[in-house]
Amino acid sequence: MNREIEYPLNMNQILTKAVEKNSSDVHIVPFVPPIFRINRNLIQTDYPKLRPEVIKELLAQIIKPHQFEMLHKDLELDFSYAIPGVARFRGNVMYQRGTQTLAMRIIPFRIPNINELGLPPGIRDLCFLPRGLVLITGPTGSGKSTTLAALIDVINSEQSLNIVTIEDPIEFLHPHKKSSLKQREVGTDTRSFNSALRHVLRHDPDVILIGEMRDPESIAIALTAAETGHLVFSTLHTQTAPLTINRIVDAFADHQRDHIRQQLSGSLQAVLSQQLIPNIKGDKRVLASEFLKANNAVRSMIRDGKEHQLYSVMQSSQATGMHTMDQSLAKLCLSGNITGVEAVEKCIDRTEIERLLQGRFVAGA
Repeated sequence: MNREIEYPLNMNQILTKAVEKNSSDVHIVPFVPPIFRINRNLIQTDYPKLRPEVIKELLAQIIKPHQFEMLHKDLELDFSYAIPGVARFRGNVMYQRGTQTLAMRIIPFRIPNINELGLPPGIRDLCFLPRGLVLITGPTGSGKSTTLAALIDVINSEQSLNIVTIEDPIEFLHPHKKSSLKQREVGTDTRSFNSALRHVLRHDPDVILIGEMRDPESIAIALTAAETGHLVFSTLHTQTAPLTINRIVDAFADHQRDHIRQQLSGSLQAVLSQQLIPNIKGDKRVLASEFLKANNAVRSMIRDGKEHQLYSVMQSSQATGMHTMDQSLAKLCLSGNITGVEAVEKCIDRTEIERLLQGRFVAGA
């Protein structure tokens, strides 16, 4: 029988400490203490350094035997974990230099109210669309999952619909409210992402949430579902609406792209791209966004391969709720929410952001 490791905290205690310090992530890496990410900064804790055998024991406290088998087979593992009364966590284990390393993203139990997130006006209206594709995009850690959870909660609270989610892993847990809600986790409730997608229409869904459109097959299924009368929400790791269109089309072979453009132009309802930016005090992050809504002009540009013109449409369509990322960053800067340095660092077009800042940007501001 293996003797227990000697370490001052177990995994639950480490994760609870991270939540208490308002961390967003926890990193468990060999030969350094546990590391917390707080306001984008990685902070080493004062606990002892983690030996590889300690990490194995800590990991055994939070994943199941079948997940260990998956880890040994695939050399990496995505999973979810919860501490009652504390938080849920999205975890990933991978090997580096022959040793295991663990990253945990902290997810609150409470689903945020959509009005708390700083989302642009008009986003709430997407919850009441009868059909179509809504994409939430942005880099890792930009709050995409939180936005999706808030949108699903609006539907769940105000409409009697059948909602099916496919997630890897499940992050926010949704209670049944007015809607019927089925959440499927890859590896636990279904063997693969694409297998779940192929069968999802048999569950008579009104609304489908696809955690991420990962490959041509998942994109094709999402587009078909959106075309055939379902409201589909999903995410992509893209920074702008035009790049989102490019990513979808470029996922397919040349001979398929005209057809995909036709499908996308007909089914796309909106693209919300987002970033989380440290506020001027540095004590929390605020949302910067780009919002594209499909209208006749937008659909024509997508169909004709002219997505480079979408930026101009967003720039000139603020009256309808659309805006670019640079317009959002400039607004946050001019209202005193973020610094000019952050606005320029996160912008899409430096010339455009400096024009929007009306000469108020000062290096170091």
